[in-house]
Amino acid sequence: MKDRYAVAGHPVEHSRSPFIHARFAELTGQALAYGRLPCPPDAFAATVRGFAASAEPGFGPARGCNVTVPFKFEVPALARRLTPRAALAEAANTLRFDADGWQADNTDGAGLVRDITVHAGVSLRGARLLLVGAGGAAAGVLGPLLEAGLAALVLANRSVDKARALVQRHTALAVRHGVELRAAPLDRTGTAFDIVVNATAASLSGAGVPVAGQVLRPGALALDMMYGAAARPFLAWAGEHGAHGRDGLGMLVEQAAESFAFWRGVRPPTAGVLAELQTVVAQESA
Repeated sequence: MKDRYAVAGHPVEHSRSPFIHARFAELTGQALAYGRLPCPPDAFAATVRGFAASAEPGFGPARGCNVTVPFKFEVPALARRLTPRAALAEAANTLRFDADGWQADNTDGAGLVRDITVHAGVSLRGARLLLVGAGGAAAGVLGPLLEAGLAALVLANRSVDKARALVQRHTALAVRHGVELRAAPLDRTGTAFDIVVNATAASLSGAGVPVAGQVLRPGALALDMMYGAAARPFLAWAGEHGAHGRDGLGMLVEQAAESFAFWRGVRPPTAGVLAELQTVVAQESA
């Protein structure tokens, strides 16, 4: 029988994760079913616990779930064990319902690093990177970015105190990997970065790009963690300033592959799935 997994969030109705994990299961021969788990804002924990304890005729038990906005900071409290990257982020996007206690992981950072280096073909080693935002998305990717060999990383946020708190938690890791790490307000980030990553919710809300065009050097990579229509304004802004715009579909597929491997012990191929998903999203957006 197929083990059950789901993506939990609010909203979650338009999540691409069921498509991605269904393709991963087909490509790896894993027997699993993956659905959506809508969570009321005040009932996240109860909804996830209910899913974990549920039974569905003709299917196996619930084995785990992904977690998306706005609940990533709530996930660690549900787990008995955290992976080191989830513990450092103090946020997680993946739960595994182990019999001896749930385990939480954060696969966002590994997914972002792999998308940049493999799919976009951009080296992180020695690069200067601007990470915009200090919420759950930024918390999940900061550690893996520091481990990737950057020369410098600036974390910019509307609330600079929030950025400073996140930087402080990652200072020892930055020192260990020789990365210059600092927090900054949105209007004093510095200029001419090699890579700019937008981890804010600005794209979802339809707000403008929160930093000035001077943050981009000519030919820079500008990546928005959103995709589809939500990412279009950011991608247009990147193009207007001579940068290469990229949306978050590659990160989405790669973080999903990390979660799949965490659950199943098998790493699925991603390039073909990403190409399929890009085609689907492009057709829907046409």
